[in-house]
Amino acid sequence: MSGDPRDEIVGHLPALRAFALSLTRNGALADDMVQDTLVKAWSKISTFQEGTNMRAWLFTILRNTYYSNRRKAGREVSDADGIFTESLSEKPAHDGRLQLADFRRAFIQLSDEQREALILVGAQGFSYEEAAETCGVAVGTIKSRVNRARARLTELLKIDDEDELEMTDHATLAVVVGQRSAGMR
Repeated sequence: MSGDPRDEIVGHLPALRAFALSLTRNGALADDMVQDTLVKAWSKISTFQEGTNMRAWLFTILRNTYYSNRRKAGREVSDADGIFTESLSEKPAHDGRLQLADFRRAFIQLSDEQREALILVGAQGFSYEEAAETCGVAVGTIKSRVNRARARLTELLKIDDEDELEMTDHATLAVVVGQRSAGMR
């Protein structure tokens, strides 16, 4: 990479916001987290090692920011019935077998670690190694989290091997079936 590494940061903003949104499930909070991440990255750009993965570095900062904020909050608002979440979601424009709202309800039932692993590996296209580095865990741990999360989603969504999946986008389908190039049906 030549030039200032700060020039590369802007290209990662959509992926950072998507990751933050998957962690927080709140648009305003996700935007705040991305902003905090950018401020930290900008002020610590001298610690970024040229030739390494900028995206993984930014995702690590964002992830650490998220968990730091959760620890500081001490407690979070319970939404066991999904009433608040439902008010934030929007029904998809089609009547597929597996609608986005159903997926969202199932997805938020996964643990933070499982959601994080699926977003990084499934939707963002990180390799297991990149995801493991971002999360600060072993590659086997990431593989296990992804596998358990996909199995749990399959269970929650009552999907069996004979079902044909209708999804709204490639990223959602990739999260469920584990294929970045999975086509929509």
